Amino acid sequence: MQRSYARVVATNPKENLLTVQKPDGERVTYDPSRLRGISAYREIEREFAVGDRLQFTAPNRQIGVANRDLGTIEQIGKDGQLAIRMDNGKAVFFDANQMRHIDHGYAVTSHSSQGLTAERVLVNIDTNVHPELINTRFAYVCISRASHDAQIYTNDAASLIPALSHDATKTSAVETGKAHVPQGVEQGVGRYRADDIATGFSL
Repeated sequence: MQRSYARVVATNPKENLLTVQKPDGERVTYDPSRLRGISAYREIEREFAVGDRLQFTAPNRQIGVANRDLGTIEQIGKDGQLAIRMDNGKAVFFDANQMRHIDHGYAVTSHSSQGLTAERVLVNIDTNVHPELINTRFAYVCISRASHDAQIYTNDAASLIPALSHDATKTSAVETGKAHVPQGVEQGVGRYRADDIATGFSL
């Protein structure tokens, strides 16, 4: 089914209803809890130049890109056509006036950075925003993206260190059983610590 767009023109929180207007002017009111496959986003104007890093914020089968794929702008046509050299070497072309799901590609989330490598990485960690997500796994994913240098910027270095030491590794049934091994029996379980990973990097 082809993707279509509509703009939210009214809300009714009491009845949990949204009213949207389609490009042809038709208005539809519905309960979003009863309709699947809907994504909501806010339109923001962006300025791009040749050489800028760009990321796609939604998959597009027509040009063969996935959500959070990254590339570099090689050419901008007067008609709004963009030529992008993807990080995997592929060249893609599209009309910026029709492509709604793009953004600057200089900063990515830790989830989106998995599988990426860069010479230098700057990690911004606000300990007051989703503190439950700050743990050893987060530290490993962020820091291991850098091949030469990584720096962490935070609002509270004192509370960040113990937070990054929190082990969020999922425990299997076999590992749970090992936790009750009697005293005197050695366990060959190795663990890494966030402060070991961050050694040599500035907070």
